[in-house]
Amino acid sequence: MKKIFITGALGQIGAELVMKMREIYGNSNVIATDIKIDKNHNVFQSGPFEILDVTDAKLMNELVTKYKPDTIIHLAALLSATAESKPLLAWNINMGGLVNALEVAKEHNCKFFTPSSIGAFGPSTPKENTPQDTLQRPTTMYGVNKVAGELLCDYYYHKYGVDTRGVRFPGLISYVALPGGGTTDYAVDIYYEALKSGKYTSNIAKGTYMDMMYMPDALNSIIDLMEADSSKLIHRNAFNVTSMSFDPEEIASEIKKHIPTFTIDYDVDPVKQAIAESWPNSIDPSSAIEEWGFKVKYDLPKMTTDMLQKLKEKGIGR
Repeated sequence: MKKIFITGALGQIGAELVMKMREIYGNSNVIATDIKIDKNHNVFQSGPFEILDVTDAKLMNELVTKYKPDTIIHLAALLSATAESKPLLAWNINMGGLVNALEVAKEHNCKFFTPSSIGAFGPSTPKENTPQDTLQRPTTMYGVNKVAGELLCDYYYHKYGVDTRGVRFPGLISYVALPGGGTTDYAVDIYYEALKSGKYTSNIAKGTYMDMMYMPDALNSIIDLMEADSSKLIHRNAFNVTSMSFDPEEIASEIKKHIPTFTIDYDVDPVKQAIAESWPNSIDPSSAIEEWGFKVKYDLPKMTTDMLQKLKEKGIGR
């Protein structure tokens, strides 16, 4: 990668990925776009930024023509819980935006990345150590979008030769960006509340396991995959990746090692709970390890220590 065009640049992944890529590839070589603008955001201040609604195919093509990137990172999407509350909007943004981005990548001969998710699995998928290749029958609009997206990216690779790549992200935990409507957001909220109030009310039930990943590992996985030798990639658009799997009680127990008075209780959100229960408890990342050397640095204890430290440095807490 030499010049990178990123959609959804102010979102949960985008805000951090833009800054990391600008450190690696140079500020002027990472073009950030989003449907909104925040002139105080470091993404806006540190390099090129354009307003882009990804459902506007004409504007997307004009911007790629203007900047001439060799790589498109397509992140713009509605997340799981938000998508379930607005399914038609989710289809229009998640699928319409993806088709537009793939068409632009095809026309301009760009490498292409878009993330899939553990949401691409469903209640009939094996829940423990979920295989790379397995039954995918999701019961949410977000999941339907993600399965369709995986297949669509495969299609553009086989039909048109677009160098498409992607991973199935688990829940992503970050101290930089606030949650954006995902089912796994509780695993971010809990750290903020632990520092601010010393207690947390979880909208996900005790005993509900989901795969998670700390954002630094997620960002590295995108870069590592995009820099990998294309000839070694078999699965290309849907690599299982993960760092850890835990339920709310386990993350609370880890926080208590740092804040002994911390307490957790529950007020379960039926929509988010149903989504969580349709996903795997743990997934198998062996294909990503074998095909492009996927690796992580953070487990739950290391992540908890770093999250609490970084949030304190941001001034979060009593």
